[in-house]
Amino acid sequence: MTAGPEPAATRRLRPEPTFRGTPPFPEAARTALADGQLRQNLGRATTTIRTKRAAVVAERADWEQLRLSGAAIKDAVLRDLPALLDQLEAAVTTAGGVVHWARDAAEANAIVAGITRAAGATEVVKVKSMATQEIELNEALRREGIDVWETDLAEMIVQLGHDLPSHILVPAIHRNRSEIRDIFVDEMVRVGRAAPVGLTNEPGELAEAARLHLREKFLRARVAVSGANFAVAETGTVVVVESEGNGRMCLTLPETLITVMGIEKLVPTWRDLEVFLQLLPRSATAERMNPYTSLWTGVTPGDGPRAFHLILLDNGRTDTLSDATGRQALRCIRCSACLNVCPVYERTGGQAYGSVYPGPIGAILTPQLRGIAKHPVDKQTASLPFASSLCGACFDVCPVRIDIPEVLVHLRGQVVRQSEASHRLPTPEAFGMGLAAWTLRTPRRLAMAERLAGLGSRLVGRHGTIRRIPGPGPIGGWFRSRNLRAPARESFRAWWRRTGSGRGGES
Repeated sequence: MTAGPEPAATRRLRPEPTFRGTPPFPEAARTALADGQLRQNLGRATTTIRTKRAAVVAERADWEQLRLSGAAIKDAVLRDLPALLDQLEAAVTTAGGVVHWARDAAEANAIVAGITRAAGATEVVKVKSMATQEIELNEALRREGIDVWETDLAEMIVQLGHDLPSHILVPAIHRNRSEIRDIFVDEMVRVGRAAPVGLTNEPGELAEAARLHLREKFLRARVAVSGANFAVAETGTVVVVESEGNGRMCLTLPETLITVMGIEKLVPTWRDLEVFLQLLPRSATAERMNPYTSLWTGVTPGDGPRAFHLILLDNGRTDTLSDATGRQALRCIRCSACLNVCPVYERTGGQAYGSVYPGPIGAILTPQLRGIAKHPVDKQTASLPFASSLCGACFDVCPVRIDIPEVLVHLRGQVVRQSEASHRLPTPEAFGMGLAAWTLRTPRRLAMAERLAGLGSRLVGRHGTIRRIPGPGPIGGWFRSRNLRAPARESFRAWWRRTGSGRGGES
C-alpha cells in the first residue's frame, strides 16, 4: 500500500523563509504598493471573496443573533478558560489521547520533534495550521532533520515557491494561476513526483498535479501534524474544517496524529459548536457549510491513527487574556473576513505585516502575542497597530464581533507610552501634543496662537491652501501627499471684538 521512500537528495526542500527581519509596516507597505501585479491579484481575489460572503450572509435573517451568540460563547470561554482546559484534558485522556502543555514556541516544537522521533519518522505531512506557522514548526523540525510537507493546496504553493503566506484562509492569494503553474513545473520535481508534462494554468490541471504529487506523501507518512479550529471541552472532541479533503487524508491515514492548538480554541459544549459551524464557513469561504468537517475524540481501535497527541499552546495568550480590552482578539476563529474588506490589506497584501496573522486581526493579535504590553518591542511589532485607517469595516463583518478599531486605538496608546518611557527627550509627537496642551490651557495663549496663525496664512497666497512644507521630518512627510487649508486670517475671537458683537451688536 505504501510507496517506497524517495532519495533524500530529491525530497529535501530548501530552508523556508520566515518573517524574521521584516521591516516596519510603513516600509514594507511602500514596497508592496509598488508591485502592480500584487495589487491586481489582491484586488481581484478580495473583491470576489467579499461579494460571495455578503450573498450567503444575507440568506440568514438571524445573522446578527448568531454573531452575538458567537461573541458570548467565546467570552464565556475566556472567562472560564482554566476550568475548561482541565475538562478538555480529562476528556482527551479518557478517550486514549495524550495531552501536552506548551508555554511557548520552543516547548511546542520540542514536543512535536520528540513525538516524531519516537514514532521512528523522518518526515511528517501537515494540515494547514496557523498555530504551527506562528511557532515556526516547519523550520524547527527541519533543524532536527525532519521534513515537513504542507498538504493544503495554497500552503503547498507557498512552500514550493519558497515564499511566505499572505492571507489567513488563502495563503497564496498574492499568486496568479500562471505563477502557480511555473512553481509546480520548477519545484515539484525537486521534492517528489514531478508536475505532468505540458501542465497549463487551468485550475483543474493544477489541482490534479497537486493531487498526484501529494498522494505519494500521504501513503508514505507515519506522522501527521494538524491545527484545530475548535475543541469541545465536555467530550474532548477536536474539529478541523477544510474545503479540499487533504486534511482528511492527514487526519486518518498516518499512525500518529499530533494536533497543536491555541488554548483559546475551546468551546464548552456540542451545542456551542453548532453556532460556529454556521458562522465560520459563511465568513471564510462564503459556503453554507464546509465540504470537509473532521471530528475525532482520542483514538479508536481499528479506525484512524493509533496514537493522538494534543499540544495546548499558550505562547502569549495568557498575557493577552489579562488585558481587558485586548483580550477580545482571542475570540478570533480565523475566518479572514476582516482581511477581505480592509482597504489597507487589499493594497499591501499580508506579507507587509511581518506575521502569519496579517490584516486587521493580525494588527491586534500579533503585538499582543509578542508582548507589546510588557516591555518596549521592536519597531516592526510597534508599527502594526498603526496599519489601519480605522474605517471599522472589519468590525462590521467579524462573525464574533471583535471591535478591532477599539483594540487598535488601545494598542496605539501602549506604543506611545512605551516610546515616551524609553526616550530621555520627548518624541516629535509628544513634543507637538505637549505644545498644543500648553497653548490650549489658557485663553490668552490660544489668542496669541490664533494671531500668529493669521499672520502665517497671509504668506500662503490667495488660494488659501498650504500645498507643501519641505523637510525630512514628520511634517514634511505629511505634506508630501496632502494639502492643508490655511488658517483664517482673522479668528472668530478677533472678529467678535472688531464688530462689537460682544457688546450687543448683530449676531
